[in-house]
Amino acid sequence: MSRKVTKAIFPVAGLGTRFLPATKSVPKEIMTLVDRPLVQYAIDEARAAGITEFIFVTSRGKSALEDYFDHNPILEEELRAKGKDKLLETLDATNMESGAIAYIRQHKALGLGHAVWCARRLIGDEPFAVMLPDDVIAAEKPCLQQMVEAYEETGGNMVATMEVAPERTSAYGILDVAENVGTVVRARGMVEKPKPEEAPSNLAVIGRYIMGPSVLYNLNHMKKGSGGEIQLTDAIAEDIGNGVPVFGYRFKGQRFDCGSKAGFLQATVSFALARDDLRDDLTRYLNDIVATSKAAQ
Repeated sequence: MSRKVTKAIFPVAGLGTRFLPATKSVPKEIMTLVDRPLVQYAIDEARAAGITEFIFVTSRGKSALEDYFDHNPILEEELRAKGKDKLLETLDATNMESGAIAYIRQHKALGLGHAVWCARRLIGDEPFAVMLPDDVIAAEKPCLQQMVEAYEETGGNMVATMEVAPERTSAYGILDVAENVGTVVRARGMVEKPKPEEAPSNLAVIGRYIMGPSVLYNLNHMKKGSGGEIQLTDAIAEDIGNGVPVFGYRFKGQRFDCGSKAGFLQATVSFALARDDLRDDLTRYLNDIVATSKAAQ
């Protein structure tokens, strides 16, 4: 099997209830982080890693997501007529060529493993990536690109991982580490959302995966696990039992959980401060807030 990864699955069928009422009519993935929707950050990261086929697992009410990646001839013509070439270039980065993107419906919310399984016929017998747009990662070299380069050496399955506070293990899939060799760790198992006292480590799996088609085979007969859902980590863990190695990759970068309001706000501030056109005004504003808060104490 070739180790070249050119396909990526984006599970975006969730209802985004933590962001209601905004997500009543706007898919969470289209919510804007500074001046780009969350999903655009994931797409840009995937492209940098060599992904050429993009598979979105969606649900009812996600038509705005599909429209976002389509061409808008009227808007493009107006920008062209007004000589706004830079805006045209920005807009061009949001377009997908015909055949590069596919949409699959997940009719029942049965978990991440089920969402990935829904795309099985478009994956075939090739390795593939899974990217969760909620996890936005600021990195000099995009996270998935780091992983693809490592995967070319290791093969098997690979998950992005980072250390979390021990009391937070119940919110993540956690690696049971067999061998720890710097950036890459070899796992002997994976546990979905263990209680802190039962967690085998504090190395958490976050929303970047590279997997072989054997994981899809495992999902064919996977039963519901933690939370009553079909868990992707369970299918990956089964591969370990079948002799397929699983590696955790300690990525270089800062991860923001944009599936939570606090994480979304933190990412907004961080990404805005990284922008030359926004940094000075935002810094002054933040300094004023801190000074006012101190004066009031």
